[in-house]
Amino acid sequence: MELRATTLGKRMAQHPYDRVELLNAGVKVSGEQHEYLIPFNQLLSINCKRGLVWGELEFVLPEDKVVRLHGTEWGETQRFHRHLITRWQAWSQEMSDISADVLQQLLAEIADNNDVGKWLTRQQTATIRQRILHALEGLPVPVSRLDSFDNCREAWQQCQAWLNDVEASRQAHNQRYTDSMLEQYADFFEQVESSPLNDSQARAVVNGERSLLVLAGAGSGKTSVLVARAGWLMTRGEAAAEQILLLAFGRKAAQEMDERIQERLHTDAISARTFHSLALHIIQQGSKKVPVVSKLENDTAARYKLFTDCWQQQCKEKKAQAKGWRLWLQEEMGWEVGEDNFWNDAKILKRMGSRLDRWVSLMRMHGGTQAEMIDNAPEEVRELFGKRVKLMAPLLKAWKTALKEENAVDFSGLIHQAINVLEKGRFVSPWKHILVDEFQDISPQRAALLAALRKQNSQTTLFAVGDDWQAIYRFSGAQLSLTTAFTHYFGEGDNCALDTTYRFNGRIGQIANRFIQQNPHQLHKPLNSLTAGDKKAVTLLPDDQLDALFDKLSGYVTAEQRILVLARYHHLKPAALEKAATRWPKLNIDFMTVHASKGQQADYVIVLGLQEGQDGFPAPARESIMEQALLPEPEDFIDAEERRLLYVAMTRARHRVWLMFNKENPSPFVDILKQLDVPVARKP
Repeated sequence: MELRATTLGKRMAQHPYDRVELLNAGVKVSGEQHEYLIPFNQLLSINCKRGLVWGELEFVLPEDKVVRLHGTEWGETQRFHRHLITRWQAWSQEMSDISADVLQQLLAEIADNNDVGKWLTRQQTATIRQRILHALEGLPVPVSRLDSFDNCREAWQQCQAWLNDVEASRQAHNQRYTDSMLEQYADFFEQVESSPLNDSQARAVVNGERSLLVLAGAGSGKTSVLVARAGWLMTRGEAAAEQILLLAFGRKAAQEMDERIQERLHTDAISARTFHSLALHIIQQGSKKVPVVSKLENDTAARYKLFTDCWQQQCKEKKAQAKGWRLWLQEEMGWEVGEDNFWNDAKILKRMGSRLDRWVSLMRMHGGTQAEMIDNAPEEVRELFGKRVKLMAPLLKAWKTALKEENAVDFSGLIHQAINVLEKGRFVSPWKHILVDEFQDISPQRAALLAALRKQNSQTTLFAVGDDWQAIYRFSGAQLSLTTAFTHYFGEGDNCALDTTYRFNGRIGQIANRFIQQNPHQLHKPLNSLTAGDKKAVTLLPDDQLDALFDKLSGYVTAEQRILVLARYHHLKPAALEKAATRWPKLNIDFMTVHASKGQQADYVIVLGLQEGQDGFPAPARESIMEQALLPEPEDFIDAEERRLLYVAMTRARHRVWLMFNKENPSPFVDILKQLDVPVARKP
């Protein structure tokens, strides 16, 4: 069937189209020089209009496009329009049945994922959204027409509502899921630990995101959450014990976690590992040659001697080496170096051991060749770093020789080998769920091991528990941004916070929290205390009042209560402690560095050394070029890590903290603490 413009109409309209032909499932509009095929599945509406003399047909298409035919005889135009509408509507009704079936399938998929017994992850939501959009593209009618069909309207509106606010829908669903699980498994959360889990702990445990960061402030029960998470996965049937991998950063922490799991979950099938024991296990399973870890890794004194002996030999035998080292120690480290045989100076030798050990360790952790290390260094230090690497080369060679003689590997070599085994597919990870303790201490090398494990199974979940406020190990390679930018490194996921501390009172919490959050790079989180505490719970006290403070404490502190004395460095241990056993025999006093106190707690804490200068707190910035080139980039906030160190020190205390400062040369932290309303006492 065809409709043409009249001869006069064609001449008067001066339009590119002068005829329309009805096809099997569409129309063809054409003229002498133009032709336009319009299939029914692109038509939104067909309008018939009457002009002054002739008729007009209007074909409305998506994106506000309209194709018009002018100059047709009016009666013929009406007849053609009625016939065309009848054909188009019959076709549309048939296609609407197909569309309705597709929409119902989409709703069923949404409903299946909205099952209250399942957590809906961001990844799943994104997948569903893409499937819906793809399905809509495959519909035989434009989506803008779906509202006009009775059999499609309601289903389409439901799909549309879900698409328009996917994130809100996901959050609402997960809220319902969590509430349901907490009610259904109330007995589990009541009994899994020695004390019932609080609401924020339980919600962290049931969170089903593929990558989850649990921000666990000081004393907030992170171990309870890790144990409960493992128990939850088994109770729900989401994993067998052997499919759960629990990682800690030290052997002692791993042993304590093992004991806690055996006690609370009554199983020894879940074994907490360190990253190094994990790497060793992977290599043992995936390689014919089973590596042995060097004895030197657990013998600090032997490592120091190996490096200092090699260093002395290099300086003694090679003038160029000696000159290079002299310049390094004088200009960069600021040390006093004698003119002759400085490498035999006992004081210098004592200081060199730990530094050489750390620098070799950082080079080994990098894992690349010396040329690659230099290329990767920041441009502003690259040239000088290249000179330092050449000075360090004999020490690195001595370390590798020692390992070869022992037929062993070091810790860095272990992890590099394990990653290599995984990437070559010689070990297939059996773990569906990876749980990591103290996540803020993770290094790029350890993160790469996690990534290699998860790459083998895209559904492997990562449950990371840590506290960016307590990140104090950058000097050993920890990279804070792996925590603060968690989803960037470990994929789309979630984070939540444990909001209650069971250790310190509200006054200690208030001061410590406000102090740490002055750094805008620290993640914001609530941390409430169960008791209020008085204004004197945190007090600034002159450092000449230490004896007087112990005298006062001896009057009311019981033998069961612990007093923890903390300093920035070992050598700042106060002389007062040498007489403590006789002068204050009833006091239970321990001394340690702030770094060593991580994970400790005491009833009373005394923080020493809030002074400025060489042994000050905050410590003056004095990284060598080696650290600048090989460690993660520091934050652009002054004394950021030193602030976190003081936060760790303050939050070891249950009841009271005394911050001992130097009156003549006070730490810059003293003024900051005063501004936070910390009182200054003249005497205890």
